[in-house]
Amino acid sequence: MLQLLKLLLPALIPSWNFFDEIAASPRIEYAVLSSPDDVGDWREFRPRPSRVALFAMIGRVFWNARWNETLFVVSCAERLLAEPTAHSQSEIFHRIAREIPDNDAWLRFRISLVGERDGALVREMAFISEARRVP
Repeated sequence: MLQLLKLLLPALIPSWNFFDEIAASPRIEYAVLSSPDDVGDWREFRPRPSRVALFAMIGRVFWNARWNETLFVVSCAERLLAEPTAHSQSEIFHRIAREIPDNDAWLRFRISLVGERDGALVREMAFISEARRVP
């Protein structure tokens, strides 16, 4: 029983050293294009709601699959910036493409980093993908 408690305790009570470093937060934006050379309008992928009702917040403690998937996409973006792989880029494309109703379109995404500099929020472009046809 004591061994089980030793295994569960770190999961139940998070460590203050959970993060290796505090860095700029990646934001994913996408553009739906009519052709690969089109510019398109950029939209934030799954923007955070400005307000969440109390009952919705309580429900999210127990079940929030959409937010878990959004965290996965953000971790793919972090990996893509740290060590670019086709897998991370494909996962981000796949998640965004599932939410686009137009199957005869092209898709491009970009990653911007939002951080603080001299007391102000600063956004800088870190990655812009090539255009791909929506599967």
